[in-house]
Amino acid sequence: MTGVPIFDALPAAEAERELLACCSAPRWAREVAAGRPYRTAAALQAAAAAALADADLDAALQGHPRIGDRTAEGTARREQRGVADAPAGVLAALAEGNRAYEERFGHVYLVCASGRNAEDLLATLRSRLGNDPAEERAVALAELAAINRLRLGRLLDRLREEAA
Repeated sequence: MTGVPIFDALPAAEAERELLACCSAPRWAREVAAGRPYRTAAALQAAAAAALADADLDAALQGHPRIGDRTAEGTARREQRGVADAPAGVLAALAEGNRAYEERFGHVYLVCASGRNAEDLLATLRSRLGNDPAEERAVALAELAAINRLRLGRLLDRLREEAA
């Protein structure tokens, strides 16, 4: 059994809390929770992707630490584990890249970091610095959607395991 029936059965407030742990955009969490029941993981994932809007990006960014931030905790720390053992020079370059990115775009560099190493994330950051602000916002929203997919999958796995 997947975790979807368990998610579908959660009280609305609890479902929203679980979704906010995946993505800190309240409007998105409310819309996804209100769309239940989903019955399948694919239906939940499709609804979550469809519900994500540009208006959610700013709120979602508040829940994401900088790439390479050694104080990141929980999910973000696990997702950034490919950065943990990076050489000092790469970490310094990431810190500088983060500063340049935030100065240019006004928000943290958001990237789906799962399974990626620091050098790869740094190269991606540097390439994205060349985007215009509208293009970068669209890229950041697509990265948020990818992060949400992974986090929703982990949520469903956790709910299933807890029920077993």
